[in-house]
Amino acid sequence: MLILNSGGTFNKRYNLINGELEVPYDNYAIEQILKNMNSYFDMAGVLYKDSLDMNTSDRRMLANIIEESNDDTFIIVHGTDTMHLTAEFLHEVFKNKKIILTGSMKPFEIDKIESSFNIGMAIGFAKAVEEYGTYICMNGHVQIWSKIVKNKLLGKFEVVK
Repeated sequence: MLILNSGGTFNKRYNLINGELEVPYDNYAIEQILKNMNSYFDMAGVLYKDSLDMNTSDRRMLANIIEESNDDTFIIVHGTDTMHLTAEFLHEVFKNKKIILTGSMKPFEIDKIESSFNIGMAIGFAKAVEEYGTYICMNGHVQIWSKIVKNKLLGKFEVVK
């Protein structure tokens, strides 16, 4: 299993100088969560962007990393606003991989529970499910990418039928 960090709110930290939340160029949030687990996971930071800034070129880069890897299972920490677009893109490219996208609505720096829960659930799901596919893991749900959506009015992900 390979965990790929692409940024998003999950990773954001408050910049004391400009007073804004920014995606830092590091893997601190994920590293802090993983060091508390009794297992080792390969992890790589590949993009450090708010998902609203991601484009097709960034999605191709993620796909290239997945394609070149010897792993068949991937967890991608991703911003929630365009998670569905990346999931759809990767679904079209890969039929022989397990890809689980997760993130958080609040930064790890502000709320350690949500981000820890989501990545922990994604890891557990990745270990338990045998079927290849592209999934989204958010707010206690893990579904094929097309069956879960972000409800921006309620600020959470929901399963759709």
